[in-house]
Amino acid sequence: MADPQSTAIEVKIPIGKLGGGFMVSREAKALCEEHGLGPREMYFRGRCGVLGECDADVVASVAVFFPLAHVRDSWYGGRKMPVEQAVELYTGACHAWGRRKLGGFDGCARLAELLEPVVEQASPIGAPLFAGWRAVPLPDDAPARATQLLHVVRELRGGLHANAVLAAGMHPLDASLATDHDPPFGYSTGEGMARFFAWPEPYPAPSLELVALRAEVEAVTDRLMAPVFSVLNAAESDELIRLLRLGHAH
Repeated sequence: MADPQSTAIEVKIPIGKLGGGFMVSREAKALCEEHGLGPREMYFRGRCGVLGECDADVVASVAVFFPLAHVRDSWYGGRKMPVEQAVELYTGACHAWGRRKLGGFDGCARLAELLEPVVEQASPIGAPLFAGWRAVPLPDDAPARATQLLHVVRELRGGLHANAVLAAGMHPLDASLATDHDPPFGYSTGEGMARFFAWPEPYPAPSLELVALRAEVEAVTDRLMAPVFSVLNAAESDELIRLLRLGHAH
């Protein structure tokens, strides 16, 4: 029977991929083409627009793993679209991706049912994007509802992970380069992640000390996420793990 700590560890990869897959999807690309925004302009306006219309440095404060200049250029470049519209469109892309990817998975309704109390009762402290996305209304249909909830939980882990990285004294680039586990969206570890986050090349090889520190940061993130799943009993935790494995495989 899974406890909250083991649950946090077991679910992080499927939640990361199922909750964030829409961000690099054909649905997100179509939004850019339809509305004349660059991929990162749509990404930052859509994902971080839940913070409201704010200074780019506010966005950078939560988009920890991207270079500041890249965040500023993308955020201000996307201002041709109001944040309310961007969030609505981005949420729609999340739903459309979920329906396409999970529409044939009959565990979606139960998956959403298990995730709702996790999202509702989690503390928003230290995770502004989680707080913002939690306030976005959920759709009624199961595949879209489950996918949005997965995205919201992913934002919670992302916020807590950023806190752990900074508390360890790691530079965000080093945290990317020193990653030696399965990263988000299926990208290769290390240099692939740094490239995805738009850090300029060339990249230094991470030292063994940095790799070890990054592993400890991951363990800290797991510990920070454990209380989030304490709202589920052992049987529900096992069921969540099983459904996420099936959904990921689907």
